[in-house]
Amino acid sequence: MTPYPSSSLSPTPALTDEATLDAALDCLLEHLPLELESTYFGCEDLFEILLRAASRHDSIEHTAQRLEGVPSGNGIRYHLDKLDDMVTLEGQLNRALQSRIPPKIRKGRHRIAIDLHLIPYYGNPTEAEVPYIYRSQAKAGTTSFFAYATVYVICRNKRVTLGIHAVHRQETLVATVTYLLAMLSPLRMRVKRLYLDRGFYSVPVIRWLKALNIPFLMPAVIRGKTGGTRQLLVGCKSYATCYTLTSANYGSVACQMRVVCTYYKGFKGKHGIQYTLYVVHRVTVALNQLHLHYKDRFGIETSYRMKNHCRIRTASKNPVVRLLFVALAFILVNLWVYLLWFFVSQTQRGGRVIYRELFSLKTMLEFLSQAVERHFPVFTTIYLPSSG
Repeated sequence: MTPYPSSSLSPTPALTDEATLDAALDCLLEHLPLELESTYFGCEDLFEILLRAASRHDSIEHTAQRLEGVPSGNGIRYHLDKLDDMVTLEGQLNRALQSRIPPKIRKGRHRIAIDLHLIPYYGNPTEAEVPYIYRSQAKAGTTSFFAYATVYVICRNKRVTLGIHAVHRQETLVATVTYLLAMLSPLRMRVKRLYLDRGFYSVPVIRWLKALNIPFLMPAVIRGKTGGTRQLLVGCKSYATCYTLTSANYGSVACQMRVVCTYYKGFKGKHGIQYTLYVVHRVTVALNQLHLHYKDRFGIETSYRMKNHCRIRTASKNPVVRLLFVALAFILVNLWVYLLWFFVSQTQRGGRVIYRELFSLKTMLEFLSQAVERHFPVFTTIYLPSSG
């Protein structure tokens, strides 16, 4: 953790709330050219309202009720509901995500993580929603979700999301992985090692990644009572072996399996050996280090938690609007990393020092909120209807 600077502070501010808002607006206006049918309500005004709602993890309706000089919630949603081109918007959002990243990410060789983020869905889907309702194991009382696949770079002080994709209901995992890897092309980025969740453990995905010859690390699912991958859970030492994964629909694929043995040592009241299986390809990591290397992938899980702090709350039935709100949250997290790197840091001998304690994500969101409230003041009084 970077220590809080104890010496005297600089006479000029490194960053202000207005500059933070300007940076966010510049990013959105540059890459999201929305056309509004209004003479008194512009695109910049709309983005300010969205940023205020996102910074407070609030809804559009409540945000419109709290700010003076803004349209009603219905008026704002009227303009947002005109968004109906998922492909075009997704491309614009991904260009916005990639436009605000720290240096040396482009044209580099990095460790990359890919994962699916599922947001629970309840109710009966509309015709527009049906193609994007993803079915998965029960969670939070439902088996229906909006699924968003993201690709994330694992790099110290530069952990950013490089792309987001709204997963179609009929889309295969191979198509999702291919789509996300293609997002790295504009950055001229090479994959040093790819980390995937066990949800991608399948014959088609493993076969495809081996065909692309991409180094990857993926946990295997333990199946079977005595056969399957369960037959590999033997002994008390970690070991490497070959295994043929078979599917009734997709045939089989040979893969390199790593069986890692660790001990519970009373963790959660358990004792004995804990087995973890990994599928690897072109990964030269010692068996006792695989766990530590794979833990780096959990940064993408952290990005989801951080995103939830600045995702606009909505019950919209428009999947395009939902994508906008989710992607906006990731853009704000990327912008936070970008501002930290360029404004809240100093170059010193041995590398750049990032003062994250001075400018947490929560602080950036507060900066955005108070800057917007300076343009659109908050209501401070309540009047009741006249009885006469």
